Amino acid sequence: MASKCPTRIVPSPRCAPRHGWAGSRVSARPSKCGASGGRSIICAAVRFRPCIDIHKGKVKQIVGSTLRDSSNDGTALVTNFESDKSAAEFAKLYKEDELVGGHVIMLGADPASQASSLEALHAYPGGLQVGGGINLENAMSYLNEGASHVIVTSYVFSDGKMNIERLRKLVELVGKQRLVLDLSCRKKDGRYTIVTDRWQKFSDVFVDEPTLEYLAAYSDEFLVHGVDVEGKRCKLGIDEELVELLGRHSPIPVTYAGGVSTMDDLERIKKAGKSRVDVTVGSALDIFGGDLPYRDVVLWHKKQSMVGQL
Repeated sequence: MASKCPTRIVPSPRCAPRHGWAGSRVSARPSKCGASGGRSIICAAVRFRPCIDIHKGKVKQIVGSTLRDSSNDGTALVTNFESDKSAAEFAKLYKEDELVGGHVIMLGADPASQASSLEALHAYPGGLQVGGGINLENAMSYLNEGASHVIVTSYVFSDGKMNIERLRKLVELVGKQRLVLDLSCRKKDGRYTIVTDRWQKFSDVFVDEPTLEYLAAYSDEFLVHGVDVEGKRCKLGIDEELVELLGRHSPIPVTYAGGVSTMDDLERIKKAGKSRVDVTVGSALDIFGGDLPYRDVVLWHKKQSMVGQL
């Protein structure tokens, strides 16, 4: 019997040894509907992926494009919200609500942020991904501490180019199934271009069908921030064109972040991405000082999950 749900075809990954955290891993993938031509077909049900952004040990919502390695360039850091709750408390909340595959992002490599991220991973082992300064030397340590995946950007896209040798070594170390590539991008000359180094440096790699197909062989998922609208709180809305591109061309699970401020935005992402693009909401949520009720988003997420199982 043919599946009733939308599908996306995912190439069968090469077998890789399991490494890292030995606990029962929480799966962030949709259920499989069947197979076609030797490739797995995955039921598509858009999901809400929660986030915990950490800056200097505190949970914050920051306009990412204002982050700098140095404050001497005259650009002020724009902070939308700073919580009095710990990263571990947010992790426990997501665990209670059975939200899988959220991401913990360290906005800086300071010891306080690293310690805070570990507390979150310990509070929800196997349920969260972690990113921010991940490299070949520290990736396994975060997996051993409870991360389901490590998220990588600047280590692979360095000096404006993709370092395929670094990517291959990461896959060899942690396994394709534990790696998320952050392809956050900005438009340049009409094309979505991957940006690195706190979203300040353009690479020479475009987010398009050939790139997504190629990188899918090296990663389990993609995370894509629409940097031009991220953290802007209602001013610009979602980047619908980018969502459409991801829904059309990504052969593996992909999560979009940027510009969500209303429940209607969630439905727009669902439609534009053909139910194949998951969504992260940050500063718009009431738990991060915004107006969008977190509980409403969780209920929406659970409704999508139920529809995807029909």
